[in-house]
Amino acid sequence: MHLSLVQLAQFRNFEQVAFSPCKSLNIIHGANGAGKSSILEAIHLLGFGRSFRTNRQNSVVKHTMDTATVFSRLIDEEGVEQKIGCTRHKSDGFEFSINGERTKKLSDVVRKIPMQIFTPQSSDLIIGQPMLRRRFVDWALFHVKHGYADLMSAYTKTLSQRNALLRNHVNTGKAIDSQQFNYWTDSLCRYGNLVSDARKTYLAAINAEVVALYSQFIPEFKIELRYNTGWDKGTELEESLTLKKSRDLQYGYTTVGPHKGDIKFTVNGLSAAENLSRGQLRILVSILQIAQMKMFSSLSNKSTIYLIDDIAAELDEKTREHFLDLILETDTQVFVTAIETSQFEFTNKYNDKKVFHVEHNQVNEE
Repeated sequence: MHLSLVQLAQFRNFEQVAFSPCKSLNIIHGANGAGKSSILEAIHLLGFGRSFRTNRQNSVVKHTMDTATVFSRLIDEEGVEQKIGCTRHKSDGFEFSINGERTKKLSDVVRKIPMQIFTPQSSDLIIGQPMLRRRFVDWALFHVKHGYADLMSAYTKTLSQRNALLRNHVNTGKAIDSQQFNYWTDSLCRYGNLVSDARKTYLAAINAEVVALYSQFIPEFKIELRYNTGWDKGTELEESLTLKKSRDLQYGYTTVGPHKGDIKFTVNGLSAAENLSRGQLRILVSILQIAQMKMFSSLSNKSTIYLIDDIAAELDEKTREHFLDLILETDTQVFVTAIETSQFEFTNKYNDKKVFHVEHNQVNEE
């Protein structure tokens, strides 16, 4: 799977831009502020339906304009071309299109273009909020496990209903409706156990891949991934919800469950977040993403698109080269940004690649 065409209109500082990427390695270089990251941001919208640079999604729209558009031609594993588009309306949010059919449903387009991204902020996967680590696992399960999206939707809706009852109790002081509360608690247990089991199974599978890859970079460190379910160790979810009921009634929300789950990374038995240097954290994140792509490919027989923003600032040249070698082995289409092409002299060994120069709000193939 790869993008054969990318077009931008009124996106950031770009008026109209179109380029035809290589199906393997694409190097995008230019001075700081030229718009390299904006190119990746535009592609990212097709795979995630949001910017990776800001929560202010309207900022992708060119100043004085009302809409920004990203259009692409996607060649799938069977060689069939599909047209995928994304439009950001300042007044009406995102709208997506698949082969001319418009949709507001994000999952429709995201499922078409599985994508990963590595940026200067990627270390947050290890040291940031648990939500980022849950999202990392859920991304894979969304793409490879049939029905997981519906399962997560059911769990989220059930959690919302239970929390609404708890919140109403706190706000009004009225006794909670025990029949409703028990119904939503039972439903939460049913869906929650299924979510947790899926996550644990996936992490057990990817753990071996991560260990094998990490030994290639830092052989003296033993890495391990462990899933924290989000409730007390040694108890079942139903039991933990019963034990925490009084606290839930006091706080007005559900304090245990998969929505509190987390992944713990240890190196030689110690917390990776607390004991690895920033450079070592970057290597660990890169390995996690490569392992993710390998697992995705083996489970789905599909490839991904991989975006790397400012890799020279994150990894030294030796690690950079090994990193790209491993990614390209997975038959992945890669878009990587750099200030100078000299930062990628080692890519001369790759025959299947294209180099693009971003300057004066234009993208030119070299």
